[in-house]
Amino acid sequence: MEDRIEEDFNEEELYEHFRFVVDKGQTPMRVDKYIADHMESTSRHRVQLAIEAGYVRCGDKILKGSYKVKPDDILSLLLPYKRHESELTSENIPLEVVYEDDDVLVINKQAGLVVHPGFGHFRGTLLNALAYHAGIPAGESAEGDTRMPLLVHRIDKDTSGLLLVAKNDDAQIFLASQFFNHTVERKYVAMVWGNLTDDSGTIEGNIARDPNDRLRFKVFPDGERGRHAVTHYKVIERFGYVTLVECVLETGRTHQIRVHMDYIGHPLFNDDRYGGNRILKGTIYSKYRQFIDNCFETMPRQALHAKTIGFVHPSTKRIMRFDSELPEDFSALIGKWKRYTDGNEAVKAINGK
Repeated sequence: MEDRIEEDFNEEELYEHFRFVVDKGQTPMRVDKYIADHMESTSRHRVQLAIEAGYVRCGDKILKGSYKVKPDDILSLLLPYKRHESELTSENIPLEVVYEDDDVLVINKQAGLVVHPGFGHFRGTLLNALAYHAGIPAGESAEGDTRMPLLVHRIDKDTSGLLLVAKNDDAQIFLASQFFNHTVERKYVAMVWGNLTDDSGTIEGNIARDPNDRLRFKVFPDGERGRHAVTHYKVIERFGYVTLVECVLETGRTHQIRVHMDYIGHPLFNDDRYGGNRILKGTIYSKYRQFIDNCFETMPRQALHAKTIGFVHPSTKRIMRFDSELPEDFSALIGKWKRYTDGNEAVKAINGK
């Protein structure tokens, strides 16, 4: 018997979780054949790849492909999400391709581009653009097309920066295992409200949906709910009322940097979901208000950019690392704060100059 026990497409790492309870009358059978026989839309090869990646367990035991299932075994399977839906059509949307070979694509995603279709966003997404990039004619369905690239993680609509995409099943499962085991290098640049006390630090706390607002996530520090999340940060530059920081993800939860920085009292600049779209530090005088409004207009989204990604290549097994420049709106925002800081004695005093 198969049960799909979890399907959370809001996670940065996109997985489907399956659970199988082996019938009492089941004769011994290889676990890869058993699972493939009990899943309508998944090939035995894909199951074998999942086994090699350590995604199949019986209880707490990671299984090998030679394992023979027994009556009453409880099997669990984790598979990177494969999205070939009939409503997913090819669209000619420009993409900035940083790197491409037979196995992987590295995209520098522009702010405002949704990664995959969902509520309110059925067209105009990165997946629609990837279908066209893969050679599927505009307006045609990508359902079942083996040319269609596969996601292994996501970044928020209004976050810019590097996104890694797989081009085949083997590559997807190999790359997804690196995200699952937290071995992918991911560095972000963010501007946050306030002057951080320390030059570097680590934020830990389980993240789950806010029960009072389903569009937000929050930290549950006691671990009573949510998923474990760890963010490391380092100050790049201080501007008195805001701070430019580098954030390194150890885990990849939904809105992780946005939630963790809000949790320690430093929401991202202009993050409307977490309260960063209003003046949180500084004076209330009209001239400063005008400056902040001008900054918000310059960067009308949360100040977050996925700057670096590093991973082991699925075929060559070589370490690959890519770095991206800050987009124009983020660079312009930093420039405004530099000029404001240089001309403001109060801010210089906060910075200890």
